[in-house]
Amino acid sequence: MYSDVEFETVDSLEPGELIAFYEKQHHEMTRVPDKLMRMMARTFCVVTARRNRELIGLARGVTDGVTGHLAECKLDPAFQGPGCVTHTDGRIEHDETGIAGEMARRVITALLTEGVERIDVLAYGTEVDFCEELGFKTQRGVVAMELRAESYDPASGLARSEAHTV
Repeated sequence: MYSDVEFETVDSLEPGELIAFYEKQHHEMTRVPDKLMRMMARTFCVVTARRNRELIGLARGVTDGVTGHLAECKLDPAFQGPGCVTHTDGRIEHDETGIAGEMARRVITALLTEGVERIDVLAYGTEVDFCEELGFKTQRGVVAMELRAESYDPASGLARSEAHTV
């Protein structure tokens, strides 16, 4: 691990710094400051990794008090090691330095201390090994699904493509 990396649990991050971090990682996340502020306000635990005061990593946990979610764990690929292949989204594809693992463990510990009974995470293909190293297991029968806001028609309660065929 880099000896000059500092970890910190923080209440929030400034939207501008968060936007810059996401842009550097080519991460698909809103760039709307108000939305990012709401996201941070609703996050239970935020752990950052900084080198020379620059944000190089971020992990967030959310909870309803019973279940928790490792909402994100992102690390600049420059700090992941040679096994990082896509260099996209800050995905944890190789954690040679242990920086991502340290951030994730701090979030997991905070969630467990809060009393959650289960912690979920979504892993994108190349992140599965990282999540398994943290102790996560594949859930049988679970299929990850999403509904994009721009595709939903509130008036009909259907996705826009489906709303036109009804």
